[in-house]
Amino acid sequence: MRPVRLARIAAEAEGVRLRGLATRIATRMVLAVVALVFVIGAIVFAHVAAWYEIRTGLDQTFLVTTGIMAGADLLVAIIFGLLASRSRPGRVEREALDVRRQAIRGISGTLSVTQLLIPALRLMANMRRARRRR
Repeated sequence: MRPVRLARIAAEAEGVRLRGLATRIATRMVLAVVALVFVIGAIVFAHVAAWYEIRTGLDQTFLVTTGIMAGADLLVAIIFGLLASRSRPGRVEREALDVRRQAIRGISGTLSVTQLLIPALRLMANMRRARRRR
């Protein structure tokens, strides 16, 4: 029964790792969307600056004022883009991967493919019998 238990532990560890991976991917996607919003905002603010002529408040030329607004938004977009790109696996993901690897190492020493297939074949046979009874 030990090999089956190790296989179950490996499957549970893989599930934890995949949930962590899904969370990390979702976080990266949200940060990428935020970066995209700021890039679009940079373009919009460049146009707004052209229409509104903020240059009078800063006593700058029209082009310098537009460049300042667009540059500030691009800087924010770059910061969010860098945050999205440097996402690494968390502690839980790394530990779950280690647990899975250890369980698989334990399985490989004591379990053969036929030992795994026998319970699966029994389960399938029981399912067929149950269907025939209906």
